[in-house]
Amino acid sequence: MTGPEFRATVSLAGVFALRMLGLFMIMPVFSIYARTIPGGNNVLLVGIALGAYGVTQSLLYIFYGWISDRIGRKPVIATGLLIFAIGSFVAAGAHDITWIIVGRVIQGMGAVSSTVLAFIADLTSEEHRTKAMAMVGGSIGLSFAVAIVGAPIMFQWVGMSGLFLLVGIFSIVAIGVVLWVVPDAPKPVHVRAPFSEVLHNVELLRLNFGVLVLHATQTALFLVVPRILEAGGLPVAAHWKVYLPVMGLAFVMMAPAIITAEKRGKMKAVLLGAIGLVLIGQLLLGTAPHTITCVAAILFVYFLGFNILEASQPSLVSKLAPGTRKGAATGVYNTTQSIGLALGGVTSRPNLGFASRAMWREMTRGVAH
Repeated sequence: MTGPEFRATVSLAGVFALRMLGLFMIMPVFSIYARTIPGGNNVLLVGIALGAYGVTQSLLYIFYGWISDRIGRKPVIATGLLIFAIGSFVAAGAHDITWIIVGRVIQGMGAVSSTVLAFIADLTSEEHRTKAMAMVGGSIGLSFAVAIVGAPIMFQWVGMSGLFLLVGIFSIVAIGVVLWVVPDAPKPVHVRAPFSEVLHNVELLRLNFGVLVLHATQTALFLVVPRILEAGGLPVAAHWKVYLPVMGLAFVMMAPAIITAEKRGKMKAVLLGAIGLVLIGQLLLGTAPHTITCVAAILFVYFLGFNILEASQPSLVSKLAPGTRKGAATGVYNTTQSIGLALGGVTSRPNLGFASRAMWREMTRGVAH
């Protein structure tokens, strides 16, 4: 990469990581906290609170991409991050589940992920774009690892309101990165977007379905795992003792798989292996004994697969998208991702293995030979 390409990729990956770090920090502890506030004993409302963010995002991703083509990427990203921060502050001041849902809805209105991906495409050459997207995917995986390890500790120190406040501060910091660190780019040329090019691409459709299922399982997992760990005798403040070794090991072991996929042309095999790990993790969570050691082993299997998919799928979308439709492709991809987050919140079960099996069937039919 050239110097400006590297700076653009690292800074925008940092924006992604800051925003996703804030989101991910809520997930490991929210279902425990919800039981202490009015309305929090209603499992459906708790699921809506986790999933509402994904619903509003899914409605706005394509619009944000379209408007960023007209007025430029930076103003749209900065505005979306500001809206996200406002939603975080609303949730921080909430005293019942209803106002937390309101805050989560506002957070979702700052749906800038697809615009950030389009901005990376603007600032990198075709030769280095896949590498740049993989760096973004890796930053998301890293932020997830840091969040689920750090969230129980931070929750014990500052409570749920403090976590939401921290999320808002992360978003404000990200605005500063966008305005003063990310290089400027020429104003994109607006292209009337016939989404049929993207929607008729079978391999992109498989990836879209895959990310929907992946994030549905992720949201559902964190509705049940914190309670399983607590029921097993591990208080919330000590959940890091499970998450830290699990995520650390899963993150380290993810790297060889990504290198093998990219350098040896084994992307399909690696993807299928990762989906298989997610499927096995979900099935075991529903059938194996819920001892702390057993749950930790199951989470390692699940998150090894999850991290591989989270790091590689954005890169694949960039590679497979029609040349002039990368913004449309990332918009649709992020939309289905958000729908998955919402579905996981409102349809969760301890075992979402049926969804993982469906993802396996779709991926075995194609995608990145």
